[in-house]
Amino acid sequence: MSNLQKVTLQETVGGKTLSFQTGTLAKQAGGSVTVHLEDTAILTAATAAREPKPGVTFMPLTVDYRERTYAAGKIPGGFFKREGRPREKEILSARLTDRPIRPLFSEGWNFETMVQIIVVAADCKNDPDILSINGASAALMLSDVPWNGPVGAVRVGRVNGQIVIFPTFEERETCELELVVAGQKGAILMVEGGANEVSEEVMVEALEAAQREIDKICD
Repeated sequence: MSNLQKVTLQETVGGKTLSFQTGTLAKQAGGSVTVHLEDTAILTAATAAREPKPGVTFMPLTVDYRERTYAAGKIPGGFFKREGRPREKEILSARLTDRPIRPLFSEGWNFETMVQIIVVAADCKNDPDILSINGASAALMLSDVPWNGPVGAVRVGRVNGQIVIFPTFEERETCELELVVAGQKGAILMVEGGANEVSEEVMVEALEAAQREIDKICD
């Protein structure tokens, strides 16, 4: 698949339609993808330097996540008329994306690599942060970076005793368990979240439900 070839893929994840599209935006990037969950959408682009960075002893990866006000149909007002530095939510979302993708780069990779995520549409129901992990995975898979993906990610909640995949902001207010789970087919890479004293059985049920959906996303 080429970054210039227009392709759209869809999958039903947790009863919602998750779609990936490439070949429409950021065609000069190594790989670029728009990811849609209902009316929330992000643009993710991944690019690596052409020459290695000499003398580095770490993986030179930068993940930048930005939520623009225009995504919710708003324009900054008051004293600040433009977007400012990243807010705490944006920094934490960038780290959320960085953690599951960083270990999958080839050992010794010392080319500066940039993954840029921009929220282009927000329906104020679905949090775009979870889409950034899936978008970063797809963009890196399209690029020429030696990356051992793909990775899929879902947010799992337990609402009124039921496991919910991709819970909305409203549902998350009453969740007794909320997790962000990222992984590959048959393997979990990252779990982050919290719960209100749920049992081990409930935790295992949530992780198993997440793994089933992650497998579908990776496919």
